[in-house]
Amino acid sequence: MITRYAFFEGSVRDGQHDAFRQAVLDELLPTWQAFPGAVGLRVAFEVERDAGAPEIAMILEVDYPDRQSLELMLASPEREASHQATERVLPQYFEGRFHHHVTEMQAFPMA
Repeated sequence: MITRYAFFEGSVRDGQHDAFRQAVLDELLPTWQAFPGAVGLRVAFEVERDAGAPEIAMILEVDYPDRQSLELMLASPEREASHQATERVLPQYFEGRFHHHVTEMQAFPMA
């Protein structure tokens, strides 16, 4: 399993948290759900963080069964449409940057 994370590092403008969340769910989530090859999707909104930790307003996690499926999504028109929607929507509520990280999952039983 491959998971591609998008970390939205920065802050939501004061008083805009509810509007930010709603815009993400209404306008961006459908573009992410359209990603070809994806088998799972999660969106996490920051509730709190450790003192001194960087502010992460949101984390997007999208699962793919393999690297080939991820590469298919990266080259897809759906990804470009998502990127355009993100560039249109986020500046209204969010100040910061986003960056991506790809991980390969390994699960272990609890002791």
